[in-house]
Amino acid sequence: MEKPYFETVKSFADVPVDIDGDGILTADFLEASDGLVGMFDLLGSAIFGFVQMDLKNNIRDVRAHYQSSTDRHNTVQAMVPGWQGKGALVRLVRGLSFTCVALQNAQNDRTKELHYCFKGSYDTVLRHHHSFMIRSVVYVALRAVPYRKDFYDKIAQGAPHDKLDADLRLWLDGLDTIVTRLSRFLKDGGHGTV
Repeated sequence: MEKPYFETVKSFADVPVDIDGDGILTADFLEASDGLVGMFDLLGSAIFGFVQMDLKNNIRDVRAHYQSSTDRHNTVQAMVPGWQGKGALVRLVRGLSFTCVALQNAQNDRTKELHYCFKGSYDTVLRHHHSFMIRSVVYVALRAVPYRKDFYDKIAQGAPHDKLDADLRLWLDGLDTIVTRLSRFLKDGGHGTV
């Protein structure tokens, strides 16, 4: 039996969110974000291809900026001032928020199929950023989201579902804290709206 997916990657619950009042550690944030992208690989569904590609591209851009000066960009918040490519961070936080809200919806209503959870998340987080044409494509694609049971079986990887639920709850709480803080930071600083 393999470990549940959330035990094999950096958890958002383990990402320090306030180092001496300076913010979220960039390296830990990026490692946890990579783990989220890997979760979509387990699902094997093309539906998440657009989300996964967007997340990967934005993680790559944020990581490149971080690596250009790791001492000055130790926290995510320290990376933003003067950075011309901060749109990548805004889009990354949007993608993280989309995933967080969808999985929170799934955890909060265990009878709801995942395509409804992801559709609700899309309507809340991303819809207003997309044109009518993109929204139409997304709505059709969301119908291909895996069934709830299949999704949970894949990320549990043979472990008991109660263990998965506990790990997922911690992971989502950590992700929600990070998304909320970064969204507020970006908006209040005039850097972009998630």
